[in-house]
Amino acid sequence: MFARWKDVPVKEPVKGVKMRVITAEKVQMVLFDIDPGCEIPEHSHPHEQMGTVLEGKILLRINGEEKILERGDAYIAPSNVLHGAKALDKGAVVLDVFSPPREEYR
Repeated sequence: MFARWKDVPVKEPVKGVKMRVITAEKVQMVLFDIDPGCEIPEHSHPHEQMGTVLEGKILLRINGEEKILERGDAYIAPSNVLHGAKALDKGAVVLDVFSPPREEYR
């Protein structure tokens, strides 16, 4: 299977946060485009999550620890751990990977 991100339908789970989702049987990629100052509220889920910042900067909170991440930085949010993010400056583009796939994102 092949996909072009520009052809994947856009969803907006939170105002100012757009996402495109590609799902396989056991793994899922989500491309987030986050407007400046917009936030993904703290949450947790049973899925493992890891990601990388492709553009811009984010303030990421994982299990109470905060860090500013920029292009090229990566992170891991283990299963059931509270985490959230906020785009800084000019916004951010972030690629996340989930395992298993999040059903609500399909």
